[in-house]
Amino acid sequence: MKNLIITICSFVILAGSCLAQEAHFTTSGVIEFEKKSNMFAIISKQIDKDNEAWYEKPFEEYKKNNPQFKVSKSTLKFGNNKTLFAPVADEEKRNNNFNTVIADQNSTIYTDFNLGMSTAQKTVFEQTFLLKDSTRKINWKITDETRDIAGYPCRRANAIIMDSIYVVAFYTDKILVTGGPESFSGLPGMILGVALPHENVAWFASKVTDMTIAENEIAPPKKGKPVDNKLFVETLNKALKDWGTWGHSYLKAFQL
Repeated sequence: MKNLIITICSFVILAGSCLAQEAHFTTSGVIEFEKKSNMFAIISKQIDKDNEAWYEKPFEEYKKNNPQFKVSKSTLKFGNNKTLFAPVADEEKRNNNFNTVIADQNSTIYTDFNLGMSTAQKTVFEQTFLLKDSTRKINWKITDETRDIAGYPCRRANAIIMDSIYVVAFYTDKILVTGGPESFSGLPGMILGVALPHENVAWFASKVTDMTIAENEIAPPKKGKPVDNKLFVETLNKALKDWGTWGHSYLKAFQL
C-alpha cells in the first residue's frame, strides 16, 4: 500500500510538471496581420440607379483586371502591456475611380494599456493627424465559438462600434496583452482576428513570433496635427459634410 501511494504521488507530481511546462503564455513579440478587402463587394455597393450609367462599365473593367480580394499586410509589436500597430507599405498601388478607402491602411497606432491611452497617426487625404486620446471602449459579448488562428486557440466575441458597425473578433488568452489590430482591444487576451462582415473587410494574424521586444521599438508616432477624438471627428464632419453617402463611408473608414 505504501508503495502504491508513493507511485500515485509521483504520477501526480509528474503530471503537474508536464502541465506547467505546456501552460506557456506569450507576453511580448510580433504579430503579422493580413487585411483582406472584398473589392468587388465594396465597389458594387456604390453603384445605384443614379450612377450606374457612369460606373457599370468601369466596374466591369476593374473586375477583369484585378483580383476580388485586396490583401494588405501589417505588424503588431507588443510587450510591457503596450502595442504598436503599423501597416506595411503595399508593393502595388491600384488606381480606380471608386471610393475604396476602407480597403486602405491609413493608421499607425500606439497603445499603452497601463495608462489606457493611445496615439494614432492617421493620414486623411493629404493631411496627417496625431490623435491622442483614451483607448476605445467596446462593449464585447463573448460567445462559446472557438477556432485556431496562427497556432493559438481563440474565442469569438461580437460588438457594435460607431453605432452601426458590426464587429466579429477572435482573441486568445495565451497572449496576455489585451490589444489587437488597428484600435480593436478590450478582450481578455490578444485579438488575432477581426471581421467587419457588412463592410467586407477582415484582419487575421498569419504569424505570431514569441520574442523579446526592445522598449524603444514600441513607441508612439510623433508627426501630425495634434487632435483628440472629438476634434478629429468634428474636422472630418466639416470637411465631408457636402459629400453625401460617400462622405459617410469616408468618415467610417478613417475612424476605424
